[in-house]
Amino acid sequence: MDTMTLTFLVVGGLSLVLLLISVVIGDVGHFAADADGPFSLPALAAFLGGGGFAGGAAASLLADRLDDTPRLLAALGVGTVVALPLAFGALRLMSGLMRMRTDETLTGAGLLGSHGVVVTAITTPTSFGEVRLTIGGHTLKYYARSQHPLPVGTPVYVVDVPSETSVEVVSTAYDPPAPPIAPLSDHPRSHEPD
Repeated sequence: MDTMTLTFLVVGGLSLVLLLISVVIGDVGHFAADADGPFSLPALAAFLGGGGFAGGAAASLLADRLDDTPRLLAALGVGTVVALPLAFGALRLMSGLMRMRTDETLTGAGLLGSHGVVVTAITTPTSFGEVRLTIGGHTLKYYARSQHPLPVGTPVYVVDVPSETSVEVVSTAYDPPAPPIAPLSDHPRSHEPD
């Protein structure tokens, strides 16, 4: 392996070190005022990696066919042609990742109105049981209180959030309607005044 090819490969290897630094530490040194732009570490690493490895491959393949100066220019050209799309792709990828939408942080207000089920019975209004709530596709468990005793398996609705780890719930279980009251004429009169 000649010196020119080795130099290109060292530049490509340097890009891997820069990429590792950007992954482990983050953007260090801010090479320009626009650190998230074309001079960010991932974009520079992609540019150097593409240029170094592609230039090294070109320099190695052209070693027997060209003199040093034309071979160097050809290797730099091939490296640049490969490096620019890689840097642009890294820049677009990082930009997309930085602007990726994420779920908002769950707060107490986000718990209000959510539905769940009792997993540990709530025996008295002053004691805590546990409920499992489904919020944004996630299943979360909270301590829960209720004004009425609720057995395990009761579907509930969150009406208050007294703390970050507890909720106040009401049952949403179906209560069968009370049987109809018979008309007064059907009742025997046991206490008729004389």
